[in-house]
Amino acid sequence: MLRCACPLVLLLLFPMTLWGQGVLVDVREPVPLPRPLPQPPQVPRISYGVDELRVDARVRDQIADVQVSQTFRNTGSQTLEAQFLFPLPYDGAIDSLTLMVNGKEFPAQLLKAEDARQRYESIVRRNRDPALLQWIGTGLFQTNVFPIPAGEQRTVTLHYSQLLRKTDGLTDFLFPLATARYSSQPVGKISLRIAIENTVEIKNLYSPSHAVSIERNGPRQAVVKYEAQHVVPSEDFRLFIDSQAGAVGATVLSYHPEGTEDGYFLLLASPQFQTPQTDRIAKTVSFIVDKSGSMSGEKMEQTRSAARFLLNQLAENDLFNIVSFDSQVQSYRPELELMNTAARTQASAYFDGLNAGGGTNIHDALVQGLSQLRDRQRPAYVLFLTDGLPTAGETNEARITQAAKAANQAGARLLVFGVGYDVNSRLLDRLSREQHGLSEYVRPNENIEAAISRVFQRISRPVLTGVQINYELDAPGGAQVNRVYPGGELDLFAGEQLVVVGRYKNSGDVRIQLKGMVNGGEQRHEFNGHFAAAGRDSTNAFIARLWAMRRIGELIDELDLNGRNPELIEELVRLSTAHGIMTPYTAFLADDTVRPELSSTSNQLRASENLGQLDVADGATGFAQREAKQNFKYLGLAPAGAAPVMNPEAERNLPVELRTRATDPATGKAAIVQKGDQTLYRRGKLLMTPQTAGLDLDKDRSQLTAIKRFSAEYFDLVAKNSKAENELLSEQSDDEELLVQLRGVNYLIQ
Repeated sequence: MLRCACPLVLLLLFPMTLWGQGVLVDVREPVPLPRPLPQPPQVPRISYGVDELRVDARVRDQIADVQVSQTFRNTGSQTLEAQFLFPLPYDGAIDSLTLMVNGKEFPAQLLKAEDARQRYESIVRRNRDPALLQWIGTGLFQTNVFPIPAGEQRTVTLHYSQLLRKTDGLTDFLFPLATARYSSQPVGKISLRIAIENTVEIKNLYSPSHAVSIERNGPRQAVVKYEAQHVVPSEDFRLFIDSQAGAVGATVLSYHPEGTEDGYFLLLASPQFQTPQTDRIAKTVSFIVDKSGSMSGEKMEQTRSAARFLLNQLAENDLFNIVSFDSQVQSYRPELELMNTAARTQASAYFDGLNAGGGTNIHDALVQGLSQLRDRQRPAYVLFLTDGLPTAGETNEARITQAAKAANQAGARLLVFGVGYDVNSRLLDRLSREQHGLSEYVRPNENIEAAISRVFQRISRPVLTGVQINYELDAPGGAQVNRVYPGGELDLFAGEQLVVVGRYKNSGDVRIQLKGMVNGGEQRHEFNGHFAAAGRDSTNAFIARLWAMRRIGELIDELDLNGRNPELIEELVRLSTAHGIMTPYTAFLADDTVRPELSSTSNQLRASENLGQLDVADGATGFAQREAKQNFKYLGLAPAGAAPVMNPEAERNLPVELRTRATDPATGKAAIVQKGDQTLYRRGKLLMTPQTAGLDLDKDRSQLTAIKRFSAEYFDLVAKNSKAENELLSEQSDDEELLVQLRGVNYLIQ
């Protein structure tokens, strides 16, 4: 019988029909699979690490041509007699698969799903480790035995082509990286490169799992990249490719778990590819710049550099103006000016002549700058930069916000840049929320020019403004779409992608209409989609978590700007618990003394106490809290961890009770684990879900179905489970018990 030396399963490619993890299996003796330990014992005789995983793929329409190269190193003290296992897609046919070991073609065997199931189960039984359960249901490609001497490397290379699966009209490319978490060491380097060529224009490219870089070289070509070093991947890599003709492309994905009233949807919308020569929509841009005494020196010089960049980005038919302020307010021109070469030179000279000094009159600067904008037919953007608190003129937060809103008759979007820790971050968030904009926070050691340039490049070329999205479904009451984020009217920009999430009550085919303005005229774009009915399919379970994170951002925003509300606090705690999402105010969920129940009065009281820190509006603590809130509100993907990654410096600036802790310091294991649409909480030697957290192992024994791990009953349960449910089982270590609810039954797996 075979045994896995350490299932360092490296997924190959994205979620489509691709299931490319490479696993080394030692054929000699049944030693339990090593798990990551914070303080590992002496290096075992049999162990290996992965120095590099490299994936190069070319996707032409729906066909993927993939090469995967994985370099293993024997870190043990004796020769490893190994086999390489490669799980195959659930429902996809692979053509021309070849396997090389150190550049030489190597014999291998292809097992279909049923034979592969027996193979997987034999390894799980032999090693008494459930790591391979998640592959049950897939076929298997395995090599003959080959040796890896102690301390040496072997590079295993796979090359194959595959017809990718379509998911709701999107080409769905999957690479199972998550299995690599079973390695006893982090992967040295991971690099994925996917070159995409389509006969129809590429509109949307979206990875819900990883932060990818995207290069566009034309309307039908794109390159998607992901790189990481010294990591233990915890989530499969997934990429959606959407190809459509037309000026705008939109598509919808949905997920409706059993037992929930409302489903979840994700809408992606992108305009057609544009070259620099493409005609631009005329817009209005106003710069409102703080030149108070605290802006002197490097801050002012960086602001001047940013201004020069922004001026150069404006087109000849754009209108603009500059408002500078300290205790007093000055305008570059009494009215908006049409951009041309001469105006660009003169405006640059105006910025060069600004000298820092005096107080900070935010109220009058905003009123003067916003009141100059009157044309609601042109998209208008106001870039407001400040590094301080309001110290001159009106200083009350509410009255400043009300005055700015009253002055903004053109409906301009306010893009706020808070520089350094001395700003009133709550005021800035209030201003951007009321003016349908965004807040960007620039830490003291960050470059102002880079932050402003990054934001302005995104919004410099509007394609469709004032976008409203309607959802029509032939059912009583229609689709009943609700709690959509971002809400309100949106703008669609060249090179950008709208990522909208929401809930729906009724399932079925849905017609989606995007309506917006182009150069003063209305445009409509219509698309077809589908809202899934309730079921066990967890393919798109990530949508629920992405929605929950954005909803949590909105809840924190409401609690921050409008005060603490018991109902909102209850919802914040419930969503955080159900989806395993730690905010600064629910960081205690990682504490092994806290019971992760969905309705817990004590947890709500603790969250309410932590939310009191939102009373801190300025300084490093206020800055860090608003930065964290923005991370939730504008999240574009569903990260594998318990929260969006927070800047380490910002985390240090939070009070200790607000800092998140991802791992148990005693064991080094993750305190909260997200698997598909379920969340596991590690409490000592017990793993539980929020649905089972209220059960007492002694008092509620009659409500539990106890199963011995690796027994016949255990494998019967595995056979009935979905992939996501088996992933829950795969998280259980040898010394742990698992308390989980599957299809309405509470199982205690021992």
